[in-house]
Amino acid sequence: MRPRSLALAAAIAVLPLTAVSLGVSTAQAATPHVAPRVALPNTVNPAVAHSEKKGDVPAEQQISVAVSLKLRNSEELDHFLSAVTTPGAPEFGQYLTPEQFSARFAPTQQAVDQVRDYLTAQGLTVGDTSANRQVVNARGTAAQISQAFGTHESAYLDPGQQRTFFANDAAASIPAELASVVQGVSGLDNHAVRKGRIAPQSVTPNAATSTPSGMAPAQYRGAYNLDKTGADGTGTTVALWEFDGYKSSDLTTYDGQYGLAGPAVSTVSVDGANYDSAPGQGEGEVELDSEIVRGAAPKATQLLYEAPNSDQGEIDMANKIVADNKVSVISISWGTCEPDTTASSMTAVDNAFKQAAAQGISVFSASGDDGSKDCTRSASGASVTSVDFPASSPHQTGVGGTNLQVTGSNGYSSESAWSTAGGGVSTVFAKPSWQTGTGVAGTMRTVPDVSSNADPKSGFAIYTGGAWNVYGGTSAAAPLWAGYAAQFNQKAKTAGQPVLGEANPKLYAVANSGQYGSTFHDVTTGANQDYSAGQGYDQVTGWGSPVADALTTALLGGGGTTPPPTGGCTAAQLIGNGGFETGTPAPWTASGSVLDNGTGEPAHSGNWKAWLDGYGSAHTDTLSQTVTVPAGCKSAVLTFWLHVDTAKTDPTPTDTLTLQAGSTTVGTWSNADAADGYVQRTVDLSGYAGQTVNLTFTGTEDGNGQTSFVIDDVALNVG
Repeated sequence: MRPRSLALAAAIAVLPLTAVSLGVSTAQAATPHVAPRVALPNTVNPAVAHSEKKGDVPAEQQISVAVSLKLRNSEELDHFLSAVTTPGAPEFGQYLTPEQFSARFAPTQQAVDQVRDYLTAQGLTVGDTSANRQVVNARGTAAQISQAFGTHESAYLDPGQQRTFFANDAAASIPAELASVVQGVSGLDNHAVRKGRIAPQSVTPNAATSTPSGMAPAQYRGAYNLDKTGADGTGTTVALWEFDGYKSSDLTTYDGQYGLAGPAVSTVSVDGANYDSAPGQGEGEVELDSEIVRGAAPKATQLLYEAPNSDQGEIDMANKIVADNKVSVISISWGTCEPDTTASSMTAVDNAFKQAAAQGISVFSASGDDGSKDCTRSASGASVTSVDFPASSPHQTGVGGTNLQVTGSNGYSSESAWSTAGGGVSTVFAKPSWQTGTGVAGTMRTVPDVSSNADPKSGFAIYTGGAWNVYGGTSAAAPLWAGYAAQFNQKAKTAGQPVLGEANPKLYAVANSGQYGSTFHDVTTGANQDYSAGQGYDQVTGWGSPVADALTTALLGGGGTTPPPTGGCTAAQLIGNGGFETGTPAPWTASGSVLDNGTGEPAHSGNWKAWLDGYGSAHTDTLSQTVTVPAGCKSAVLTFWLHVDTAKTDPTPTDTLTLQAGSTTVGTWSNADAADGYVQRTVDLSGYAGQTVNLTFTGTEDGNGQTSFVIDDVALNVG
């Protein structure tokens, strides 16, 4: 083992910027700490792998992108999102304003400025930044975009859809100094197109009629006891998430037919989109969403957000809704199968959903109309088992579909799973801690969470395009649940209780309690391609459909929503960047040259590790991170892998590594602990429950022979 040279590290730190612009590789650089660019994972559309490349995108073609920034204090945010929905926790129901969320968790203005400056320097036209500082938009030629993000833009033919699209051939990259603030970039391809989850009863030209047929509001309100809650949505506001427009005259006709009176629908434009003067093929989707919400919660105000049908449009709409903070419920009936877009774009939307959860906004998304093969009508194909996004996001409620039969008196008769209701297992999102119960298995997020009528054979009477139609689809199920949430929020306000907010933790708690049988219709018959309905939770109908009055009573009374046995603690891993694989310290604070991916000392896993000391001269290195151990956690165990490598032959402990929790030393190692490889170390921090503590590693050499303290794969697991 050769000692590292402080002089060499200092010299490299002042290399001219031209080395970066020339793309010096890690192997060429004298130290890994000057690696010029960092790849952004999950930024290549999966469709590229099974599409035919047709050539280069013209250099002058204009491309618009959305650069998403990372949230701060992610472990603290996860703790807050758990506590704010847990009765008995101090944070229960204490939702944040957008300003409070930004102060604690949003990217800093400095980070925004850093990204904007870089984009401007690349010759891009930098557009608006979202009000919550999560997204910076920019536009430029394909050549400028390629230079800014280290990509090559090509034209492709999607063989399944016989449609052309452009896409980046490989992962986008950014300068290393931006890696700690940039989460991803969207818009480098235009492959993903969101589709409405709507299913007409008939696709023949004569399907539309002058008189209504299909399920009327009184029927589904009666079947699901929506008419027994004593609420009609008064004083609440629902956002409709749309990529097309509507005709107000159609909505007026629907309202008049069923005697529904409520505030007129208002359009909110995103990125300049406003389709209402000439709605496109998605008009029926938009009007279905509005009419079902009107039927379930007639007096709720509806804000209809309209955005361009693109990754950037979806991300911008998500962030505008939460930054506006004018609604308590979002209804989403558009989506894509997970393999048709990038995980980077999905994460950007999910980050906005985290803000929605922190602000007390419920989100309900249609689970799809192609069963467990959600890519059936897309490039990925009908052989791919997949779920729909945004329904797969863990910070919203995915709504599946059923066939509902009602009695002549508008009562509930029976219900079975709709054969093409979306459901299955996400390949992107891990299973959240609240997703438990009979029928819940595996380590990944499963969809849906709940369900309601969606089969076009038991479809809804919808007025669209100047005529009456019968529509089904999970596009009808999601707004029905959104209407229920509006009802609940009205009742909660009257009772002096918090709004529903992120619904799933509360819904799953009720479903796992003794009140399940009285609050949900457990749908036990029917199947989609790969999953069957059954008792309890299943991946076709979730927990089932609502018994609205009983469910409202249970939620308002805390029915089943008691704190976990651990006293309010949600099992979690709290250390950020524990494997150092981002290539930058954040959220660690480290002295110079501590982070390393060279070959002088191997990492325990991956490429990066923290290398303290090893200079053979009097030297001190530090590595620290601040964490909050949730109150109520009975266990808090810090683990890390440590390799001690020394040139000293005397076992006297003269070079030391200490670990402090605050001002208390909780662990000490030295040159006497030298070993050929890594040894896992464990430190019990359970005594710090309910405290925010700074964990600091300090490595000290006395100068009489080098000792290296190499740390990797740090974790703090609480439960």
